[in-house]
Amino acid sequence: MIPLTSSEHRKYIPLSCFSSNYIPNNTCSIIENANMYHFGVLSSEMHMVWVRQICGRLEGRYRYSNNIVYNNFPWPDSPSKEKVETVRKIAFEILKMREEFKENSLTDLYDPLLMPKKLVRLHNKLDNAVDKCYRSQPFVSELNRLQFLFRLYRKYVPETVIKNLETYDNFNYEDLD
Repeated sequence: MIPLTSSEHRKYIPLSCFSSNYIPNNTCSIIENANMYHFGVLSSEMHMVWVRQICGRLEGRYRYSNNIVYNNFPWPDSPSKEKVETVRKIAFEILKMREEFKENSLTDLYDPLLMPKKLVRLHNKLDNAVDKCYRSQPFVSELNRLQFLFRLYRKYVPETVIKNLETYDNFNYEDLD
């Protein structure tokens, strides 16, 4: 479950998992048949870099869209089974740790001033594991991550779409190389 609107002050959008016994409402999107790997990647800094640049806004808050943000997000290109398993395990640890704070809402748990240090450390560990699914060398900045994601995005999008985008927004995607 991905909330469609989330505070721009959070480092991570507070995603959640639930069983098919629940019926989502119009304030969230769901990803059917998602697994812990999906949850981990979407809960990472890599995904948040994409969110901060691509998603719309409602006032200042992030307005997540499955069509614009999720469907266009460049997932890691063929990570090894070991790397996927590492992300999966850490994602599960995050959900398990949240249970320690079940009296808190996700809003409180992911408030930048209230987020428990143990949860911050686990998310940092997850960020490192997700980064390694993309490449072995570390990312040095948000811009470095974003440039990498746009290069990867270009691999998945037909060249005609890129040319149309360049015409529309006067952005030279070759500058990313």
